[in-house]
Amino acid sequence: MTTPSLTEPKRRTAQPPAPRPNKRVKPMARTRRREAIALVLPSLIPILVLSVAPLVVGVFLAFTNARLVRHPDYSFAGLDNFARLGGNALFWDSLRIGMIWTVGVTLLQLAAAMGLALLLNSGLKLQGLTRVLALVPWAMPPVVVAIMWQMIYSANGGPLNAFLGAVGLPSDINWLGDFSTALPAVIVVGVWVGMPQTTVTLLAGLQQIPGELLEAAAVDGAGAWRKFTAVTWPAMRPIVTSITSLNFIWNFNSFSLVYVLTAGGPGGKTMVPVLFIYLEAFKNREIGYAAAMGLVVVIVVVLILAVYLRSQFRTEDRAEKGR
Repeated sequence: MTTPSLTEPKRRTAQPPAPRPNKRVKPMARTRRREAIALVLPSLIPILVLSVAPLVVGVFLAFTNARLVRHPDYSFAGLDNFARLGGNALFWDSLRIGMIWTVGVTLLQLAAAMGLALLLNSGLKLQGLTRVLALVPWAMPPVVVAIMWQMIYSANGGPLNAFLGAVGLPSDINWLGDFSTALPAVIVVGVWVGMPQTTVTLLAGLQQIPGELLEAAAVDGAGAWRKFTAVTWPAMRPIVTSITSLNFIWNFNSFSLVYVLTAGGPGGKTMVPVLFIYLEAFKNREIGYAAAMGLVVVIVVVLILAVYLRSQFRTEDRAEKGR
């Protein structure tokens, strides 16, 4: 048996030949990219035309003195609209009312929808019929809903006052015309209108929770409330964050419901920002000034949502680290 010499060069093992680059890869990638763009364009064009372009035009008009006239003639006004807006107490009061309306409707929608979703997920009899009936408010146009609730709230022979009179309570309340009851009455209508889509979303989330987790909690002696706080709510937190954020945006931008119910009255007690901006733009014809209001509202909503989502993400991160 011979030993290799220290000075003898090492033999190189044969390496397999390097694969040749496939010249068809780049053309295929380009083709797939073009197909993807072709598929996205039909949905992207309406977004650009109906959402992005009006937003850009609105931001531009916020810095002009544009008016809604037959022959518009406007010029760059700089920050004049925002300086004027700073002293407009009515606008800031409408923003306060809008926050009360939005937060109240969003939180009550979440609470009512969560209760209804838990009920629908508990295996009731006639469950299919119950789910269909729960969607009725969602299927009705907002204007029809507002007219229906105007009749319910009517001070002269409305069903609500008739019921109160039948049980011995005051029955002459002007629900939509009194300063103290107008905003709460409108909030109730907003909750009733927006509850179905929140219920459907939460119900879909509840049905994704593994039954084994709830059974294990029951074996450990957990009651209904403990199972909800320890199992159901943590599993539902991402869905709750998403639907709450969307509801906040939808409710803040709600217009037709409040407009038909009260038109901002009585005395501006239900004057939400979107309604205030609408009146400024189309009644006073101050398009540039109204655009500045809209820009301020957008910034406020974005900041509030950013703070809310940041806090929710931090909570989820802590929950993940604690597991």
